[in-house]
Amino acid sequence: MSLLPKMRGCNYQHASYEYQLENKVAILKENLRRIAKYELGAELVAHPSPPWNYRNRSKLKIQTAPEFALGYYKFGSHELLPVDECPISSPLVNQSISAVWRAGRMGKILSGVEEIEFFADADDTRVLVEVYCSSGISQLAGEEFALMLRQFLPQAAGVVVFKRTVASVEPQRVAFSGSPELAYKTKHGSYRVSSGSFFQTNRHLVEELTNVVGQGRSGQMALDLYAGVGLFAVPLARSFAQVTAVESSQVSQADLAYNSPANVRSVRAMVDQFLKDAPARLSPDFIVLDPPRSGLGESVVGSLAALRAPRIAYVSCDPATLARDLGGLLKAGYRVEQAHLLDLFPQTYHLETVLHLAR
Repeated sequence: MSLLPKMRGCNYQHASYEYQLENKVAILKENLRRIAKYELGAELVAHPSPPWNYRNRSKLKIQTAPEFALGYYKFGSHELLPVDECPISSPLVNQSISAVWRAGRMGKILSGVEEIEFFADADDTRVLVEVYCSSGISQLAGEEFALMLRQFLPQAAGVVVFKRTVASVEPQRVAFSGSPELAYKTKHGSYRVSSGSFFQTNRHLVEELTNVVGQGRSGQMALDLYAGVGLFAVPLARSFAQVTAVESSQVSQADLAYNSPANVRSVRAMVDQFLKDAPARLSPDFIVLDPPRSGLGESVVGSLAALRAPRIAYVSCDPATLARDLGGLLKAGYRVEQAHLLDLFPQTYHLETVLHLAR
């Protein structure tokens, strides 16, 4: 198997997988020790992943001139390095990459296409394709391109074309062919994931992640913050009388509302504003936090401290911001009951952490 060149964060591919996992454990402990002043001991549980072909979602850069190329930017640059396959992506995603290469070599890729993203379902049998273009693409051109690309991708549930507008605004959907969504099935249910929605990328550890977060918790009320399409809210609804799930993305929140049973209240809001406006009667037994890489921040940590929920599960993809936020939560009276490192990103320095906190 050819190795993926150093790009897109695959910095650990030269090392054995056992060493990668040991190194990530050390990095997590060092961040908590240095930033949060917390010594993580023997309570840390590491959850390994198959080291290759684990990604269900991959985004690649596209170059249409002077000749077609599909690949990733070289490390620390905007120089495109063409790749025929991505060893950390699923077999179906790699089949889709090959299909786009065929279309590109035949001159079928529309000028102005900048990126393409593949999202495969749990069985790795259907893929949703998202195409990101410059702002000048028309609806007609987008429709024709989506229809053409599906001819090269019979495994595609749909091809969706977006154009970029303002950097801080979600890309605008221009056109699609087929379905603009994919059903991702787990033991907890089937999730509708629309184009533009976030979903976890390690196809082998999705269920393990939800199991680690839920941990058999139950009660009257759970709060799921940064809820996405409902990955945690849906199973929590089985063990809590009521779940309030908060998500700021319009696309993800629409999927969240669709996926949620009747006892889940889905709210579209920024988490910090939701917590500021939360009614005094809001008294969750359990809170799940799954923020972006930037973490919670001081305002959200302060609001969580005021809620005084007895238990919190903090899901983090960045040990530095996790440690920063943990420092504030420890000062608010929380203690770490359990710590889990889930290796959702083998061959990279990224790691996922779940901390169970209690007070």
